[in-house]
Amino acid sequence: MRPIRADRRRFMGACAVALAVAVTGVQAADYPEKTVTVIVPYAPGGQGDVFARLVGEKLAQALGKPVIVDNRPGASGALGTRLVVKAPADGYTLMLGQTGEIAINGAAMKSPGYDALKDLRPVAMVGNAPLVLVTPANSPFKSLADLLKAAREKPGSVAYASSGTATPGHLAAAALAAGSKSEMTHVPYKGAGQAITDVIGGQVQFFFASASSIMPHLKGGKVRALAVSTTKRLPALPEVPTVAETMPGFDFSLWGGYFAPRATPDAVVQRLSTEINRIVAEPALRTRLEAEGSAVAPMTPQQFEQFVRDEIAKYTQLVKATGAQLE
Repeated sequence: MRPIRADRRRFMGACAVALAVAVTGVQAADYPEKTVTVIVPYAPGGQGDVFARLVGEKLAQALGKPVIVDNRPGASGALGTRLVVKAPADGYTLMLGQTGEIAINGAAMKSPGYDALKDLRPVAMVGNAPLVLVTPANSPFKSLADLLKAAREKPGSVAYASSGTATPGHLAAAALAAGSKSEMTHVPYKGAGQAITDVIGGQVQFFFASASSIMPHLKGGKVRALAVSTTKRLPALPEVPTVAETMPGFDFSLWGGYFAPRATPDAVVQRLSTEINRIVAEPALRTRLEAEGSAVAPMTPQQFEQFVRDEIAKYTQLVKATGAQLE
């Protein structure tokens, strides 16, 4: 048998590529044909779970197929994330990913089992919630300047809580200490609940809490807000300054958005992005998210991907500087 000529090989290769593109195009045009599963890598009730369920109900109406939320907690979000990256890249398995498992785990875990940039494709941002720096209601600190002054004058005397090592709240506080050239004591807890309890009780001097979790305690007068962690003030707390007003460039938040396996077709990603952005822009949902302290920031998949890259770079640098590690 004579060897196949180079031009014939090129022709056959081009046909194969064209066929693959055509098949993908048909699949994308027919999407969805069955139930879409959204994996949340944490237990029910958390911010990501709330995001997924608020959007999921309306997304099901838009797609004309059921959208179910599947909670898969474990390993600081890594367990559920691994399931998504190993799933078929067809748009039927999505993920509600957040700051920790997307931007932090890759630097803070020895073997997370995935690479967020290589294995996942950002689809659409849902919400972006600032952290609120709170102190006990009877704290002597009336401003962020008061707190930083005390930390500088008596190194180690100011202790801050976190909901765990290498969490956004821990790294935000570490960045605050480094940026103010002060020494502070880190007290990690297993979750935000006990951290909030001890801040209220005065066992620690401050805590970067999620806006949604701390809002009831602020309204009840149990804690005092000194600053918010994003570059813009929070509409729900307009009188509370940002850390950036004292320390330019300071910007930390708890964000969440939809992700798909990296090889998911462009047309499917664009369809999902368009529908999700439309949903989060609806006045009723926007008002609800903002009342809970989450800013709604619609992004294209390309904008969201750049945002994720920037977040990964920021947290990787902080993890290296602090030495924070997750098991």
